[in-house]
Amino acid sequence: MTEPIRIGNCSGFYGDRLSAMREMLEGGELDVLTGDYLAELTMLILGKDQLKDASLGYARTFVRQLEDCLALALERGVRIVANAGGLNPAGLAERVREVATGLGLDPQVAHVEGDDVRHLSFPNALTANAYLGGFGIAAALTAGADVVVTGRVTDASLVVGPAVAHHGWTPTSYDELAGAVVAGHVIECGTQATGGNFSGFLSLPHRDRLLGFPVAEVAADGSSVITKHAGTGGAVTVDTVTAQLVYEIQSTRYLGPDVTVHLDSIRLAQDGEDRVAITDVVGEAPPERFKVCVNELGGWRNQAEFVLTGLDVEAKAAWVRDQLGPRLTAAEVTWSDVVAPEPDADTQEGASTLLRCTVKDASPDPVGRAFTSAAVELALASYPGFTMTAPPAAATPYGVYRAEYVDRADVTHTVVHADGRREVVADPTGFTPDEPAPGARPSPYPARTDVLTRRLPLGTFVHARSGDKGGDANVGLWVAHDDVSREQHAARVQWLFKILSPRGIPALLPEAADLDVDVWLLPNLGAANLVLHGLLGEGVAASTRFDPQAKGLGEWLRSRLVSIEESLL
Repeated sequence: MTEPIRIGNCSGFYGDRLSAMREMLEGGELDVLTGDYLAELTMLILGKDQLKDASLGYARTFVRQLEDCLALALERGVRIVANAGGLNPAGLAERVREVATGLGLDPQVAHVEGDDVRHLSFPNALTANAYLGGFGIAAALTAGADVVVTGRVTDASLVVGPAVAHHGWTPTSYDELAGAVVAGHVIECGTQATGGNFSGFLSLPHRDRLLGFPVAEVAADGSSVITKHAGTGGAVTVDTVTAQLVYEIQSTRYLGPDVTVHLDSIRLAQDGEDRVAITDVVGEAPPERFKVCVNELGGWRNQAEFVLTGLDVEAKAAWVRDQLGPRLTAAEVTWSDVVAPEPDADTQEGASTLLRCTVKDASPDPVGRAFTSAAVELALASYPGFTMTAPPAAATPYGVYRAEYVDRADVTHTVVHADGRREVVADPTGFTPDEPAPGARPSPYPARTDVLTRRLPLGTFVHARSGDKGGDANVGLWVAHDDVSREQHAARVQWLFKILSPRGIPALLPEAADLDVDVWLLPNLGAANLVLHGLLGEGVAASTRFDPQAKGLGEWLRSRLVSIEESLL
C-alpha cells in the first residue's frame, strides 16, 4: 500500500496572499502544492481581461509566484498543480515555460483543456466552462509533469488528480475518490480551513500571526488528515474543518465530475494538535452530465452612498429619494433601507447612517454621468449635512451567472503533455441517476418540547459559515465542539435541527420570508445546511445587496435571539 501523499494549498482565490507559495514550500514537507484561483466571479473577471487582450484570461499573480518560487519547488521535488489557467490554460503554460527559461530552468509543464464550451448553444456567453475532474491532472503527473495548469476543473480536482496519480486509483474507486474530494474541498479555500472566516475565531491561538495554509495527507483508502505547517498561525480543529466542509455544499450529495460524495457519511476526529482525521467517506458513480459555469454581460451599473447624520434620518432619506428619483432613467433603481442611529451618540460616525442608491441598465448612459451628476447636484440643495462616501464613479459593466449542464460526449477533456502530445481523458462508464438527495429535514421534526428557556443568540453554541452559489445563498450551521459531554452535544444538535423548521426560518431570517429554503441535515457533523434560493438575485456581480456574496449572512443568523432550553447551556 502506498504511503499518504502530502498535498498543500497556497491560494484560495485570485488575490490571495502572494507570499503563500514560498511559505508553503519552505515551511515543511510536501509532495504537491496546489493553488485554487477560480470562482464564478473570477471567470467573469478573466473574460473581461480577454476582451481587452486575447492573450490573457489566466491568473497573472500565479506567474509572479512562479517567478519567485519555481526554482525552489524543483529543488525540493514539489510538483505544482493550479487552476490558474482560467480561460487560457495553453497561454499560461507557455508563459510558465517563458518564466522557466528566463530563470535557467527546464521543468516539464503540462496543461489541461477542453472545459471551454461556449460553442455549445451559449452564443451570448462571455464565458461558459464545464467543471472537469481530476483524471486529466493525474495523467499529466503520471507522465512526469512538474507543473500542471488547468482551466475550469472543480476546486477539489486539484487534490483528486495528484491522489489518483500517487495511489493508482481507477474511475470506479468511488470511496477513495470521494475521500479525496472531501479533502480537496476542505483545503481548496486556503486558510478558511485553519481559522479564516471562522465564527469561533476568539478561540484561535496566536492571532497575531498570519494564518497557515492547509495540508491534506491523503491515504490510499481515501481517508485523510488535515493539518498545517508547524509554527504558522491559526488552528486545525474539528470545528475549523467542519466550517469549510459545510461551505457552499447545498444538499447531502456533493455532485462532482468524477464521483458523487455522500456528505452525510463523513466522520471527523481530532488526531493530535492541528490534525483532524477524515474517515468513512462514501462515494458512488458521478452524474451523467457536466455542470457548466456560464457568465454573460448583463449590462451596466453604478451606485452612490449618502451619509445621513443626526435627527430625522428617515425624513432626510425620503427627501433624497423624492429629489433624485424623478431624474433617474435607469431600468432598475434600488434604494437601501435606512436604520436610525443610536440617540445621543458619542461620535459623529456613530450618529450617522448610510443610504445607498444602486442603478442598473442595459446601456451605460443612464447609469453614467446622467446618474452621478443628478446625485452630486443635490449637494447644496438637499438635506442638512449632505455628504457622500465617495466621489462619483463611472458606470461599470456587470455579469450574470447561471449554471447549465451539458452531455459529457460534447466535452473533450484533454491533457497537453510537456512534449506536446495530446491525450483525451476517457469518460466514466457508470453514472448515478438524477434523483432527489436524502437528508432533507422532516417536518415536523421529532423532538421533545422545550421547557425553561432563555432568549440568547443562536451563536451561543452554534457556529456558521455562509457564501454564495450563483443567486442562491448557503448557510452551514453546526454545534460547536466545546467542553461538554457527548450527550450534551447530541442534545444541542437535536435542538438545532428542531428550530430550523420551514416556519421558523422566516423568523430567524426575515429577508428569506418569501423565498424557497431547503434545510439539509448532516448528523455525523452535527450540522445543517440552509439553501436560500434567489436571495442573491442573478449572482454576485449583478446583486444589489449590501453583502452580495452572503459572506456575513451566517454571522447575522448567529446574532439572532432564540429560545434555548436551560439544560443545554
